[in-house]
Amino acid sequence: MNDSTSKQNSLMRPSRRRLMAMGLGGGAAVWMGPKLGWVGSAEAATPPEKPTGQAVIGMSQEPTVFNPLMLHIEVDEGVYFNLFSPLWRPAPDGSLIPDLATEIPTTANGGISEDGLTWTIKLKDNVKWHDGTPFTAEDVKYTIELINNPDFRAGRRAGHELVRDITVKSPTEITWKMEKPYAPYPAILSWTFIVPKHILEKEADPNTAAFNNAPIGTGAFKWVERVPGDHITLEAHTDFHGDGPYLERIIFKYIPDMTVLYTQFQTGAVDYTGIQGITPDKYEEGKALEGRVVQTVPQPFIENIAFNTGLPVFQDRAVREALLYGMDKQSIIEAIYYGLPSPTESFLPSQSWAYNPDLPQHEYNPEKAKQILEEAGWVDSGDGIRAKDGVRLEFTNSTTAGNTTREQAQQFLQQNWLEIGAKMNISNLPPAVMWGEYWMMSKFETAMVGIGFGIGPDPDATDFFHSKSIGAKGGAGQNTTQFSNPEADKLLEEGAAVTDQAQRAEIYKKLQEVTRRELPYLPIFQYAMVQGTKAGLENFKPNFAVQENCWNANEWYFSS
Repeated sequence: MNDSTSKQNSLMRPSRRRLMAMGLGGGAAVWMGPKLGWVGSAEAATPPEKPTGQAVIGMSQEPTVFNPLMLHIEVDEGVYFNLFSPLWRPAPDGSLIPDLATEIPTTANGGISEDGLTWTIKLKDNVKWHDGTPFTAEDVKYTIELINNPDFRAGRRAGHELVRDITVKSPTEITWKMEKPYAPYPAILSWTFIVPKHILEKEADPNTAAFNNAPIGTGAFKWVERVPGDHITLEAHTDFHGDGPYLERIIFKYIPDMTVLYTQFQTGAVDYTGIQGITPDKYEEGKALEGRVVQTVPQPFIENIAFNTGLPVFQDRAVREALLYGMDKQSIIEAIYYGLPSPTESFLPSQSWAYNPDLPQHEYNPEKAKQILEEAGWVDSGDGIRAKDGVRLEFTNSTTAGNTTREQAQQFLQQNWLEIGAKMNISNLPPAVMWGEYWMMSKFETAMVGIGFGIGPDPDATDFFHSKSIGAKGGAGQNTTQFSNPEADKLLEEGAAVTDQAQRAEIYKKLQEVTRRELPYLPIFQYAMVQGTKAGLENFKPNFAVQENCWNANEWYFSS
């Protein structure tokens, strides 16, 4: 048995570390099933009668986009869930919870017709925008129409573009027709935040509206200020239509250096560590901190190396395949991430109902990598770096500057790939630059990036793999690798059109086979995030179906 096989087998054993990575170890919350969700390990205290105190949310990346319908990244979602409201939102078990709507439309309750084409949404009648204006069905109509406006820089049109004949029946009821059944649409709507018609319709160009820098929503908290490069402050919206808010304010504190973020969590300057959380090397130490709760929580994100396949060097699949064989994935996970994440070959998390467990398993084999490159015509150019037809096998890899764990992984890969004749240069950037147009418009060469490819609990990945989702080519989506594959396009379209979950699962399993074969991304691992909260922070609920775990900060309060 070779060394890589031994490592693989050791990772399959259900060690305490592996159980912790899957969220089965101790911590501040315990999974009690789909009805109760995550419940505090101690009996919950009573929330205050009026908003009290504040929570400081430490973020290693900076939120920069505040119109929730525009292109944005995961960190922005933490702000959106507190400023804005969707029609419904995903619960920790993957079900949907009514928010602006009174119920989730289904065929059983008459909200969706038997053929899946006619939708009727009933809305709450006590909702107000932060400026006091009543929320109505007109705002829902305006939001969907704005997303579909070709002149608006929408972050996602998939699903919305199928909506036809939107009719406002009353301030609390809206109907529309779907061009065809689209199974992911309920999940898409759980991530679609409704924007105010009465404000945005007055703007000449919603892309540059003043609203985009001083947003007004219907969420539990309202906008106070943003100090670029430092923090965002939100304060309680006392006319909120749901539970809470129980805090007077929440502050999103931008701390790009992960070591500094952890130090501020230790000292009490930060109450919750968001997005990248706490680096794995601090996990054991963090668990022992007095007055702090540190736990691992499974997340849907997959850590990848993303290729810009629009570049000549990456248009050859042999290069992408050789780099995968030349990657010592297991050593990266064990040595740099302390064995906490789970290795993966898929873009979907292992908890997904559409996950394909039968994909080819990764093999670290530098000699096989060299053979693939030789056979494809990539030969030594004289300095140890391979070249073909005048193109050198040399490229830049970028990620968030200050993420020391990723920087270690980059350096490890740099050595891995140099051994097979590929030169990787490292050029990391501040988050606002890295994940702005540089990423969204495919200006990078390769990137180390964590992505949640699905939509909440739904496995639809149209946004990342369909050829019409390439932002650099005028599409609306995050297909930043510029991956264009007719087979993938067809599978994505079929998976969205079928409503039977078992049929859909088979389609997405085939799609995973395509992406594993074509490798627009090299999947490394599924995240097991080390997250920290201050002891006494009640109602913190890790949620597998959202992109940031401050999704329900309206329910947070401190018991001591």
